[in-house]
Amino acid sequence: MHVDPMIKERSPDQLFSGPIQWQRQDLSANKAIKLEELFPVLQQAAGGRVRNIVLYGAVGTGKSSCTKKLVLDWCAGGLTQFKLVIPFSCEDLSQQSRPISLNRLIAKKYLHLRGIIPLLGSGAMKDVLFVFNDLEQIKLNFRLASTELCSDPEEQVLPSALVVNLLRKYLLPEATILVTTRPSALDKIPSKYVGLCAQICGFPNLEQQKMYFTRRLYQSQGNADEAIDLVKMLYLNLKRQNQLTVTCFLPSYCWLICATLHFLHFTNSSTPIRTLTGIYTSFLRLNFGGEILDLATPEGTSLMRYVAKTVGKLAYEGIKQKKTSFSEEDLRDSIEMETKTDEELNRVNVFKSDVMDFFITPCVQSSEDLQYVFTVPAMQEYLAALFIVLGERKTTLDRVGNEVSEAIGKVTEDLTAVLNILSRFLPLRVFTFINLVNMFPHFYGKLSGKNKRRIAHTMVVEMFKKEDEFNDDVLEQINSSILGVESPPHGQDKSSESKSFELFPIFMSGLLSHRNRALLDQLGCTIKNFTVLEIAKALKKHLIERSQEKLPPPELMDLIFFLYEFQNDRFTAEIIKSFKAMDLSSVKMTPLKCFVLASVMSISSHVVEELDLSSCHLNLEGLKSLSPVFLHCRNLNLRFNNLGAGACEAIGHLLSHDKCSISGLCLCDNPLAGTGVTILAAALERSRSLSRLSLVHTSLGNEGVGVLANHLSKNQHLEELNLAYNSITDTAALELVEVARAHPTLKQVHLYMNDISEEGKNSLYTLSQDKAGVKVLVSVAEGADISEYWPLILNIMKRNAVSWGRDRFRGQLELLLKDLKCGRQKDRNLFRKLGSWRVEKDIKQVLKTMEKKQN
Repeated sequence: MHVDPMIKERSPDQLFSGPIQWQRQDLSANKAIKLEELFPVLQQAAGGRVRNIVLYGAVGTGKSSCTKKLVLDWCAGGLTQFKLVIPFSCEDLSQQSRPISLNRLIAKKYLHLRGIIPLLGSGAMKDVLFVFNDLEQIKLNFRLASTELCSDPEEQVLPSALVVNLLRKYLLPEATILVTTRPSALDKIPSKYVGLCAQICGFPNLEQQKMYFTRRLYQSQGNADEAIDLVKMLYLNLKRQNQLTVTCFLPSYCWLICATLHFLHFTNSSTPIRTLTGIYTSFLRLNFGGEILDLATPEGTSLMRYVAKTVGKLAYEGIKQKKTSFSEEDLRDSIEMETKTDEELNRVNVFKSDVMDFFITPCVQSSEDLQYVFTVPAMQEYLAALFIVLGERKTTLDRVGNEVSEAIGKVTEDLTAVLNILSRFLPLRVFTFINLVNMFPHFYGKLSGKNKRRIAHTMVVEMFKKEDEFNDDVLEQINSSILGVESPPHGQDKSSESKSFELFPIFMSGLLSHRNRALLDQLGCTIKNFTVLEIAKALKKHLIERSQEKLPPPELMDLIFFLYEFQNDRFTAEIIKSFKAMDLSSVKMTPLKCFVLASVMSISSHVVEELDLSSCHLNLEGLKSLSPVFLHCRNLNLRFNNLGAGACEAIGHLLSHDKCSISGLCLCDNPLAGTGVTILAAALERSRSLSRLSLVHTSLGNEGVGVLANHLSKNQHLEELNLAYNSITDTAALELVEVARAHPTLKQVHLYMNDISEEGKNSLYTLSQDKAGVKVLVSVAEGADISEYWPLILNIMKRNAVSWGRDRFRGQLELLLKDLKCGRQKDRNLFRKLGSWRVEKDIKQVLKTMEKKQN
C-alpha cells in the first residue's frame, strides 16, 4: 500500500529550513530519486569516504514511512548491498540515560541478533546499514571536549555519544548511516560528516495523491464499487487545484483524509468503535508522539501543549471572529505572544521551522495580501476545542489566581512542619492569619469550578446557534468538504458556509472521552477526571433543557453525534431520557449515522413517543442497524425511503418482537408491492402493539389488498388502516371492508384516491354510516381533520412529478380536486367544507404555476 514520496538530492548550499510553500516552488531544481537509489548516489558523491546520508523533511512528509518501507524491503530480499539493516528511534535513545555499549544496545533491542553481534566489532561484517529516525529528538555534540571518542562496540557510553561516533566514522567506519530529521536539526551534524543530503518532499504530484487514495480506499471492508466512486469524486476535487490539493502535498494528511472517509462511508456494527475526535487525536499522536519542543531545557515543553496554547489560540480567535483565513500579523500575535527570553525565541524559531507549516498553509485563493489557512479546515475546530478544554483560555484573574494558589500551596506544605514545632511559642493571632492565607486556594478552587461551567456554556452556545439551523448535519458537511460540492446548500451563500464551525463543540465533547484523554496524556496534554466531571455536571443541565425543545433535524443529528463522541454511557442515558419526539426527516441516514444513532439510543431503554425518519434514504442495512432503536418507539415514520420487499422482512421481524413498542407505523410512498405486503401481513398476525398502519401509495393494488384482508382477521389490535392511493378497485375495496367490519378493534379504513367508481364510493359511504361497523373514508375531506392527509397526498405527487411527467402529474392533481369535491358534497360539517375549499385553492395554485412554466 506504500506510495513513494518525492525525494530530491540537495547540495549543502541548497539546504533549506524555511516555510513549506517555498519547498514546493523549488521542486524542479533537482532530479527526483527513489529511496533505494540514495546508496549508489552516495558511493558516487562521497567516493566511499563518508558513508552518511541525511534525509530531511517537514513534519508529515513521510520520513518514518520511507524508513519502515526500506527495512521491510530488505527483509523481503531487497537492498542486497547490505547484509544487515539495524533501525533505531532517536526518541527511544533519548530516554536512555545510562551509558551502554553499541553491542549491548543492539542485543537489547533485537534479541535475535545476539549471535552475529561479535562479527560487527571484528570487522567481518562490513555491509551494515544503521538507520536513525528523528534525529531532532536527541542531543548531539560533536565537540571532542563534550563527546569522548569511542571506537570499541563494547565500550559503554551514552547513546548520543554512540550516534556521534558512528557519524564521525570512529566507530564501525565501514558501516553506512542513514538519519532522518526535520529542517531545524540539519545543523546538528557538521557538513564534513555528511556524504549525501536529500530532501523528502511528500506528494507534490497529483498522480501520487491519486495512487495513495486508490490503494488505501480499496482496502476498505465495504463495497468495492463505493470505493471506486469515492476515488473518482476525490480525484475530481483534487484536479480543481483547490486547498485540498495543497493539503495532500503532505502524506500524513492523505492518511487523515482516508481515515475520515473510512469513518464516514465504511463504519458499521461489525467495525471497531471509532470517533472522529479519536481519528484526529491519533493523527497527532502518530506525527508528534510525546515530543518535547525544547531539548535545551531540563524540564522541556510538551510540543502538543505548546501547539494548543499558540495555534489553538489562533484557531479559537478565528472561530470567535467567524474567519478561516489569517494574516501574518495574526500569526505573530498568537505564536510570539509571550516571547521574552532568548530560550523562548529559540523555541519559537524551531516551532516555525518544523511544526508551524504542518498546521498552517498559505491560502491558494488569497488576494494581493498573503493569507494563511489551516491545512485542513476541521483542524482549526479541533485545535480550538483543545485550547478550550485544556483551560488555556484564561482571564487575568485566572492566571494570577493560579500562580498565587500554587505558591501558597507549596509554602504551606513547608511551613506546616515548622509551625507544629513553634506552636507553643507563637501567639494565637499568627495562626489566625495563616489560616486566612490558607483559605485562598479554597477560594481559587471555586473560581476554577466556575471556569469549568464556562467551558460547558461555550459548548452549548456553539452547539445550538440560530444561524446554523438550516445547514446540513456536520457529518454531511465533512463529506462535502472532502469530496467537493458544486454549490452551497439551498438558501446559503459560500461565505456563510465557510464561516460555519459546527464541529467545534463536537470536538470538545470528544476530547473529554476517556480514550482521547489517554492519548492526549501521551501528548503531554492532561485533562483530569475531576475537570471532566465538573464540565459534564454543568453540561447536563443545559443539554436536557435544549433536548426538550423541537430541534431542526440536522441539529438533532448533531446532538446525537455529540453524545456519541463523548463516549460516556451514564451521561448519555440521562440526556436520552429527556427525548420525547425525534424528528430526523430529510437527514441522509448513511450507515455511519445509523450506527451512531443506534449506539446512542441503545444505551437506554427509554421509549420515544415518535421517531420521524421520512425522506432519509434508508436502506435494508440501515433498517437492520436501527432495529434496536425502533423497538423503543411508539410511532415510527418511514415514509419516502424507497423501501421494498427486503425491508418488509426486517420490519416484520421487528413487529413480531416481544419487546416491540410500536403502535403507529407509516410506510407511505415506499414500493412495497404484493411481495412486500405479503411479508408485512404475516407479521401483522403476530403483532401485539401495532394499532395504526399507513400504507399510502405503496403499490399494493387489488392483489396486495386481498392478501392483507386474508391476514387481517387474525390480528386483534389494529385500530386504523390507511390504504389510500393504491389503485384499488370496487371489488377489492368492498371485500376488505367486509373483513374490517368483523374485526374486533378496527375503527377506520382510509380508501380515498383509489380507482373506486362513484357507485362503489356510495356503497362504501353507506357502510361507513353504520354505527355498528367500521368508519370507511373514501375522500380526503372526510375524517376528523383534513389537514392530516391532504399534504401527504400532495407531497407524494410532487415527489413523483419528474418520473410521472407533466400530463400524469396534472391528471393526479385533478383527481385530488375531484376527490375533495366529492367529499365536500357529502359532508355536512361547515368547518370541514371551509377546509376543503382552502385545500382546493392551494391545489389550483399548483396547477396554475405548472401551466405558467409550461408556457
